[in-house]
Amino acid sequence: MAIFSGLKREEKEAIGLLQVGTFLEYFDLMLYVHMAVLLNELFFPKTDAHTAALLSAFAFCSTYVLRPLGALIFGYIGDNIGRKTTVIITTMMMSISCIIMATLPTYAQIGITAAWAVTLCRIIQGISSMGEIIGAEIYLTEMTKPPASYQIVSLISCAARLGTMVALGVSTAVLTIGVEWRIAFWIGAAVAVIGSIARGRLRETPEFLKHQQNKKPRSAQINKDPSIEGSSIETTSLDSTNKTPFKTVVAYFFISSGPPACLYFSYMYFVPLLKSMGFNSEFIVRQNFFLSIIELLAVIIIIYLSKKIHPLKIVKYRSTLYLLLITVFPLMIYLNQDYYFIFFIQSLSVIFTLTAVPAVPIFIKHFPVLRRFTYTSLIYALSRAVIYVITSFGLVYFTEWFGHLGVYFILIPITAGVLWGVNYFEKFEDMPKQLLLKNIAF
Repeated sequence: MAIFSGLKREEKEAIGLLQVGTFLEYFDLMLYVHMAVLLNELFFPKTDAHTAALLSAFAFCSTYVLRPLGALIFGYIGDNIGRKTTVIITTMMMSISCIIMATLPTYAQIGITAAWAVTLCRIIQGISSMGEIIGAEIYLTEMTKPPASYQIVSLISCAARLGTMVALGVSTAVLTIGVEWRIAFWIGAAVAVIGSIARGRLRETPEFLKHQQNKKPRSAQINKDPSIEGSSIETTSLDSTNKTPFKTVVAYFFISSGPPACLYFSYMYFVPLLKSMGFNSEFIVRQNFFLSIIELLAVIIIIYLSKKIHPLKIVKYRSTLYLLLITVFPLMIYLNQDYYFIFFIQSLSVIFTLTAVPAVPIFIKHFPVLRRFTYTSLIYALSRAVIYVITSFGLVYFTEWFGHLGVYFILIPITAGVLWGVNYFEKFEDMPKQLLLKNIAF
């Protein structure tokens, strides 16, 4: 591929190892998420429909609510020990949690202990995935340069979606063919161990090593060097204080809030509706598998387009289209509840989903190198924790009170926040270098 031209052999190897690791990590993480229709019945007590919806939301959110703690832990490790260490540790954590879940007795066997144990495993998986994807994106951002970095870093998101798709494929096999579900978790544990061992071949990024060895302010050097590119001015100037403007943090938080809201709406929101239409769990998982294929293809197209269109413009155009679509989705559901029409709505949602891809390297470069892992992972974790709680629990009540129009109260504000965040970063990209330095360095 053209995007790999000019890269050294070890750089290409690192890209491959990180993609494989992210694929394995998200295969393990999403395996439970998309088998929840079956596993929640095995590990949680049977209750009425409303309580079951709340329990399902609780099990889903448990993966994300403690991610900020994981962000602090892995942020410290990533910024003080190295990016390589974090991606190895997180893969091993995922493996251990999969082993536990593969051997865990069900609720019928040990009662409520099963519910607490599976929730704890989900928390461990959520924390480990926190360090995984951020670590991989930072590693590749620091190892490559624009414009190639736009496509290379986006491959991590592509690998995550591929892992999700394969997890859905395995879930479909478990639910339709009758494959033992525990085998899937054993496979996930095995591949996670292999992935962590393979990642031992990675080397630390030169940018991180350079800044770690020399933590003294370099602002004087920056002002004398007019050849420094605009994309690195903010990073270097910020390294003298390790501070980031508050508006930058808020803008990145809003942008990071889009994917979790869209994921829940696209895959989880329609489950009760489909069940009320007479479709069983096996059918719903299979449908989600087809949706994951569509989403993966959409990401691949976006990566290709980023070679011709600036990444921030792609994110902005997609977010604008999603805002227009979300205003009509509830009305479309009211007018037609045919299965194929519902699938059409879900497909549009995953195609135009709110995501930072392919502009991730641009956002990451706006944070100082020696605090980059902490900043980005904590913002990522907080956005997931907050938005998944708001979305999963909020939609239970908003749709109960307002029907499908309740979607407006969640998705419209989040989409507007994403658009504001993108506009904020666009100003920095268009700003002349000296003015950019003055604004960021205060």
